[in-house]
Amino acid sequence: MLQAQATEELLILVDESDRQVGVAEKLQAHLDGKLHRAFSIFVMNSQGELLLQKRAKAKYHSGGLWTNTCCSHPRPNETLESACDRRLQEEMGFSCQLKALFSFVYHANLDRGLIEHEYDHVFLGNYEGSPTPNPEEVEDWQWMGLEALQIDIRQNPQHYTYWLRECLDRFLEIAGNHKGIIPMGN
Repeated sequence: MLQAQATEELLILVDESDRQVGVAEKLQAHLDGKLHRAFSIFVMNSQGELLLQKRAKAKYHSGGLWTNTCCSHPRPNETLESACDRRLQEEMGFSCQLKALFSFVYHANLDRGLIEHEYDHVFLGNYEGSPTPNPEEVEDWQWMGLEALQIDIRQNPQHYTYWLRECLDRFLEIAGNHKGIIPMGN
């Protein structure tokens, strides 16, 4: 199952400046810890809540953990913007306008002997309503206030993905400077 999920797709390998240096099968890139291009989408509502998803248990890594709205990888010859729109639709069942906020690189040892080494581009969007998630991708979802999320991550880090824990503070700082685009609560 792990093999089938992660070898069908190719990832874009990059250097520390996000310049493409090759491609690799998804599973092999995660076994070898190769630096690859990725994105993380944070969708807020007008109450200043973040849409979280709980990754399906069957995911090839980090299954059953809560994370930001959507995370994935662009395919070779696919723009980040197109990939974000595709995966948000595939995982959560909706689209919304997204704004690039920042990028960061991280390296983490994950479950199942996999290594996540990503050049992660973070995007911010706004959506009002209930998503219709794909059950093969998403086990559960919830809107959560940012302060409550910060507290819960501090108290229960094991319930959240590494990349969400790694970038949340920076996201909050930068997203707070975009209040005209995304309301951040009262």
